[in-house]
Amino acid sequence: MSGEAAASSSGVVLQGLDDVEEFIWANEGEGSLPWDRFSHVFDLVQNGNKAFRENHFEESLAQAINYYSRANNIKPGDPIILGNRSAAYSRVSHFLKQRPASTSEHTPLNGLDPTIHAELALKDAEKVINLRNNSVNPYILKANALILLEKYQLAQDVVLSGLQVDPFSNPLRVSLRNLERMLGSMMSKSLGKPERSDEFDCTLCLKLLFEPITTPCGHSFCRSCLLQSMDCGNKCPLCRTVLFISPRTCSISVTLNNIIQKNFPEEYAERKSEHDCLTNFGVDLIPLFVMDAVIPCQKFPLRIFEPRYRLMYPLWSIFLMDRVEHGGTAALWHHQAVRRIMEGNHRMGMVIIDSASGSIADLACEVEITECEPLPDGCFYLEVESRRRFRILQSWDQDGYRVAEIEWVQDNSPEGLEQRTKMQELTNSAAEYAQSWLRRAKEAARQDRRRLEKFLNVEAMMPMPLDPERFSFWLATLTDRRPCERLDLLRMRDTTERIRRGLVYLRAAEQGCRMQ
Repeated sequence: MSGEAAASSSGVVLQGLDDVEEFIWANEGEGSLPWDRFSHVFDLVQNGNKAFRENHFEESLAQAINYYSRANNIKPGDPIILGNRSAAYSRVSHFLKQRPASTSEHTPLNGLDPTIHAELALKDAEKVINLRNNSVNPYILKANALILLEKYQLAQDVVLSGLQVDPFSNPLRVSLRNLERMLGSMMSKSLGKPERSDEFDCTLCLKLLFEPITTPCGHSFCRSCLLQSMDCGNKCPLCRTVLFISPRTCSISVTLNNIIQKNFPEEYAERKSEHDCLTNFGVDLIPLFVMDAVIPCQKFPLRIFEPRYRLMYPLWSIFLMDRVEHGGTAALWHHQAVRRIMEGNHRMGMVIIDSASGSIADLACEVEITECEPLPDGCFYLEVESRRRFRILQSWDQDGYRVAEIEWVQDNSPEGLEQRTKMQELTNSAAEYAQSWLRRAKEAARQDRRRLEKFLNVEAMMPMPLDPERFSFWLATLTDRRPCERLDLLRMRDTTERIRRGLVYLRAAEQGCRMQ
């Protein structure tokens, strides 16, 4: 990627956003894919590059990000895919920062936020640096993302690291000069510390502003305070001006936050400690999402939207399901719970209502939000991966949503070397059969693009047969199971029995019938 002279809102020129890398037609060595999967990934990246080069914000850039994300689902960790998606995120963020205020006022873009896109660009760039630290392009991508986040000192450090790889890189040298000029200008303006006054207090909690958000009407609040207020209405808490912003995509006022953090470090540290206590749950505590029975080694999308009638539901109702469609699940989420999950470790428990007892099931599964993409209509598109199962010891309502004390659950280990050997042999045999079954399924689905992509995504989640317990769960994800069947799989403690049941499911699916 060559350098493009695109000035950010701060005046620092961004480099390397004029083009993206081509995906090389080579599929050899470690990490190679079956040719049908590789061909699909190649087409997705080519389509993404074409959309990126069209450079039409509302259509082509969103399409480019979508193509790159789909390619990444099939071939995760590819540096070209991640690098191109990082460039697309940065270009969207740059466009939003350059958008005139008058245009935003007349034509608001709900759900699109420059800070979130810059953070996503930074996340991808950091992954690329870990994969290709001998190339300057990842450093350019990371520096661009940091500049968009107004973290100029960190951006300068990244540029210096990139110059150690290639001291003659022109984009990096230009970026370094621009950053030095920007930092020098900022230093000359910072004459003395401001006095501590109530101007730095949030008018809602009456404490020092933490992660401040400044509204279009000019009032600043703590991020969590404003979002909690907007759960009940979309007006400014002070002047009652209608706010055309999405609660989930409010961007932090980086400059104000840096001033507060620099000048009142001790009080800021106290506020951060208070915030962390609310967002970070204990080792054996987890927030619950009452929706469906999920088993480990699943990967599926969630489409999160703003509930129009949220005040009609009781506060203790954690999450209310509108409809469940794996491959496009739509759900109503309690705002505060979602915020704390995203501000914490991105993990939660997914549990179903047990039809036999009428209450939440005793076994559930931990899931992690691995991707979070804001959409133009104000929704969020999430990629979720299920991790490990747990038993719910007790649960209670906390701040309007459900929290559970849990214990992690594992299968009973086989006794003796002979039993372990038999289980490993069964696992290896099941893995061979599953791969053969997948090949036949993909061949049958070749004309159905969506069905083929589903099989490719499931195949990408396949664990090593050396971990029989995780493999046994993955085997069951190859076929569509009813919620009660998935709950039975969670309760099962015998790995061998679960593998055998998974093989029965596969053979039944191949014969065109379903187990009753």
